[in-house]
Amino acid sequence: MRATAILETVIYADDPQGCAAFYRRVFGLEPVREVPGRFAFLRCGAQMLLIFAPGASSDPAQQHGIPAHGATGAGHLCFRAADLAELDRWKAHLRGEGVEIEHEHDWPSGGRSIYLRDPAGNSVEIAEAAIWGL
Repeated sequence: MRATAILETVIYADDPQGCAAFYRRVFGLEPVREVPGRFAFLRCGAQMLLIFAPGASSDPAQQHGIPAHGATGAGHLCFRAADLAELDRWKAHLRGEGVEIEHEHDWPSGGRSIYLRDPAGNSVEIAEAAIWGL
C-alpha cells in the first residue's frame, strides 16, 4: 500500500480562533468547526488545516478516546503555488493584507519560496511546487 495524499495538517496555537481568523482572512480558508479555546478546523481545497490549543489537545481527559497529541514551539506548513506568477500574486496579496514576508528563498533545484509567520508564531511558507519536482 502507498499513501497518496495528506488529509490533515495540524498546527498549534494558544488562541486557535484568533489564529484561524488569520487563515480565513489571509488565505481564504473555509471554517468547518471550532470549539473556543480547544480547536478550529479549516478547509483548504481537498485538505484540512487543524489548529489545536496545545494544552487541551495533550490532555487525555479531554480527548474523548482520541490519543492525546501536541507540540511546543513554532510549527511549519507550506501552501502550494503553481508557478512564479502565482507566487508573485501571493506576495502582492500579503503586502495588501499588511503581512510581513520574513524571507524569500531560491532553491538550488529550482523554484522559489516565501516565508511569513502566523499570529501564533508558526512558520508559513508559500512555495512553487517545483521545489519538490512537482
